[in-house]
Amino acid sequence: MTAPRIAGIAMTPMGKQPGASVKQLTAQAVSAALADAGIGSDRIEAAWFANTRQPMLEGQNTIRGQIALREAGIEGIPIVNVENACASGSTALWQAAAHIRAGLCETALVVGAEKMFFPDRADAVAAAFRGGTDIARIDEVHAAVDRLAAELIPEDQRSGAATRSFFMDSYAAFARLHMKTFGSTQRQLAAIAAKNHDHSALNPLAQYQKPMSIEEVLADKLIVWPFTRSMCAPISDGAAALVLMADSAVPQAARARAVSLRGISLLSATSRAPEAFDQHVGARTARAAYELAGISPEDIDVAEVHDATAYAELQQTENLGLCLPGEGGVYAEAGHTRLGGRTPVNPSGGLVSKGHPVGATGIAQLFELVTQLRGEAGRRQVDGARIAVAENGGGFLDVEEGATVVSVLEAPAS
Repeated sequence: MTAPRIAGIAMTPMGKQPGASVKQLTAQAVSAALADAGIGSDRIEAAWFANTRQPMLEGQNTIRGQIALREAGIEGIPIVNVENACASGSTALWQAAAHIRAGLCETALVVGAEKMFFPDRADAVAAAFRGGTDIARIDEVHAAVDRLAAELIPEDQRSGAATRSFFMDSYAAFARLHMKTFGSTQRQLAAIAAKNHDHSALNPLAQYQKPMSIEEVLADKLIVWPFTRSMCAPISDGAAALVLMADSAVPQAARARAVSLRGISLLSATSRAPEAFDQHVGARTARAAYELAGISPEDIDVAEVHDATAYAELQQTENLGLCLPGEGGVYAEAGHTRLGGRTPVNPSGGLVSKGHPVGATGIAQLFELVTQLRGEAGRRQVDGARIAVAENGGGFLDVEEGATVVSVLEAPAS
């Protein structure tokens, strides 16, 4: 069956937007995506809406999509609300693609929108993040991951885990385990973060647009060793939307810019030993997506990965097969993931610098890749990009993300 096409896509600026509502962000992204596809809202036959924070932070639940999309002029059609942690947006795409492949519709709208910046509700924001794991076991799991390679933490940089984020502590623990197992370093993590801050300086929609050196990243405020603030994704507001169409439904005027969704896979966590890096959910999902798309890692020209921390990018470049297991830090430090390198990763600036509005992140990653595959990325353009891959993971179950989606895109035929 012919792959469905992304005929239109858009995203709002990312960042702290205290005056913007989920409805407003959604309407902005949807209007721009429809215009990009060259169609009106009457062409949309079904819609998927990804959001994770409104129930906890605003009390808006159950029919979030129907409410937000009505403001964007979308109503009366099937609308599905999707929540799958940070992988919500890409999970919505996975569902919409299956719907089109099944012949249930020809034109679908996929939207992710998130309002996370509430300066007067910091405790509620923190509680929302804690809910992304098994809360009945959170203390047990927190204690276990906190012990992973704890001997690597400098004596003067230890502090009580109760004052920190479960997710940042988990990522830090797995970073230390990688260091202990493979010899990766804090400086390599800083190189990854600095690269992303440099990339985001070329992205007018990014939350942060200031280049940073490795030394500046290392000198930033410590969050939990080995992470400084510049290595961690910020709180963000934003939205992204795309129009997915059956190949036969793409208007002739849009075909020259319609990007193919060659393969997409969604998998969940398994019970495994922390040291079984080759069985990480990201690696398993990548292998499944590559098989569906008929590609190998050598075919990939550009990637966007879920760098909630700099270590997550290191890990995911290995999971995607862009480098050998254990060599993600060396690969990044050598400049291979920079613009102009062997396989640029996160030319958008990634989550650590572009921003991370949870429900919108998966679609925002695809916005960057579609822009790259159309040759429209300006100063951050990857020359000759034809195959792009996005990895989007969310939540935590013991030693890995609870859900991960990997998408493979192909540039329009020239």
